[in-house]
Amino acid sequence: MFRRREPVPFAFIAEADRFRSNVTPPPRQRASAGELAGRWLIGLTVVAGLAGSLLIGTPALSADSSPAHTQQSDASQGR
Repeated sequence: MFRRREPVPFAFIAEADRFRSNVTPPPRQRASAGELAGRWLIGLTVVAGLAGSLLIGTPALSADSSPAHTQQSDASQGR
C-alpha cells in the first residue's frame, strides 16, 4: 500500500551546514577623520534637538493650578 521512498543521493545538502569557505572577506576599512567627525556631529545634533524639544515642551505640558491668564472673548462678556 505505502511505498518506501528511495534515499535521495544528494549528500551535499546534508553537508551544507558544515561547509566552510577558504576565501576570507577583505578587511573592513577604517573610517576617516572626516567621517568620524560627521557621525559625532549628527549624533550631537540629534541629542541637542531632543533635549531642546524637551526643554521647550515641558512648560506646555505642565498643569497650572492657578488660571491667572484666562482669555475671554467679548461675546462671552455680553459686549
